[in-house]
Amino acid sequence: MKLPKLQKPDKYVGLYVFDFGDHAGVGFTAQEIAELLESEKYSHCKAYKIHNAYPDGRMELKGVRPKTFQLEAGLFFYSSNLETARDDYKRLVKLAVETSVPCRAKVHLAKYSDDKFVTAVIYPAEYDDEMSAWLINADYKTQGPAEGGAVSVTGYYDARPEIIERHQLFAQGEIESRTGAELLAATKLAVQR
Repeated sequence: MKLPKLQKPDKYVGLYVFDFGDHAGVGFTAQEIAELLESEKYSHCKAYKIHNAYPDGRMELKGVRPKTFQLEAGLFFYSSNLETARDDYKRLVKLAVETSVPCRAKVHLAKYSDDKFVTAVIYPAEYDDEMSAWLINADYKTQGPAEGGAVSVTGYYDARPEIIERHQLFAQGEIESRTGAELLAATKLAVQR
């Protein structure tokens, strides 16, 4: 796969390379990749996330499985009492207000039983690394057990806990994704942004 020479390659970190087979495009958003992979014409193509870029134009890429763009992932912080769980929930929402979240996400404070509560943050699976890093960098900690991943989201939905509070998070400065004809018209471009 031959990639174009980029001006300011560091601005592409977090975006995607799409290998069309006969050429590649650099600078797609996750939503654009998901739409391309859903189309018949491009369903066989490969996507790579740009994890790092260097001034000389080299980039570190990580292959992303197509089904990743169809999944939700999540992080679940458990507590045995409502007061502690509510504190975890409020601190997480406050963190998102003070420090922009990497992607859109939803946060739930939910009750499984009188002694099992959870603060859940659920987001598109392609942002798993960024969400984990965001929480680590913010030093977000809870007192109880935690779990995460796409399987945990499925388990959460299947259990249907009572949602006590909910909050929608939005990323600031998120790059606007193209769709439909506009996106398809751009597939021949080597540099998308």
